[in-house]
Amino acid sequence: MSDGTNIIEVESDIIVAAPANSEGSTLRYVVLPLLFLTVTLLGGLRFGEKDSAFIFLVPPLLCLVFAAAAMVLFVRSGLLRLDGWLSERKSTLENVSNAAILVTLFTATVQIFNSLMPEQGLPFWVIGFCFVWTLWNNLFSDFDAAKLMKSLAAMFTLAFVAKYLVLANLVGPSEGNWLQRMIENPGKETFTWLLDLPRYGSGTGYVQFFAAVLYLGGLYLTPSSMDE
Repeated sequence: MSDGTNIIEVESDIIVAAPANSEGSTLRYVVLPLLFLTVTLLGGLRFGEKDSAFIFLVPPLLCLVFAAAAMVLFVRSGLLRLDGWLSERKSTLENVSNAAILVTLFTATVQIFNSLMPEQGLPFWVIGFCFVWTLWNNLFSDFDAAKLMKSLAAMFTLAFVAKYLVLANLVGPSEGNWLQRMIENPGKETFTWLLDLPRYGSGTGYVQFFAAVLYLGGLYLTPSSMDE
């Protein structure tokens, strides 16, 4: 009887442990890549002002530089431990799968910078300088993963507010000819011309807000090591 009870307990432990392992694998190898791939798709998406047509923008080279600096920060802060993702102890399939997840994280990071940076003109360089200043200071600061997450969340929030709430309200509608727009709304038309701001549909801000939330959520769910 005692042997039978022990066997039942062991089997019960195995049955309970298996779903937890399965859930962890699903989160890491299915949910995380889907989150980052969704951000990669949405980050370059804009809506046309008149017909709400889909417009996909290629990220500028500066966004790739920012994403590379962010990946260095992830490793330096302990948010990612490379030896826990890629190592000789793991099988080839595990290393390839983990490397693929890191690639999706990098592409999502590129596109989130593409999403939050103005497309052209003076605002592009102003926001870009703010990103450079923040990332450069973080590279030489002593902080942990939690502080890095707070820093990134604050930086992305300010950039989103600047682009989609402040600058977007300075852009006048493109209806009518230039003279008519100047007469009806001279202030917005002047800012649109001086700052060289593009005109997009109102749905663009909602999509990019969703992309930023998904990105930060994906970072929060990303384990520092796949061995944990």
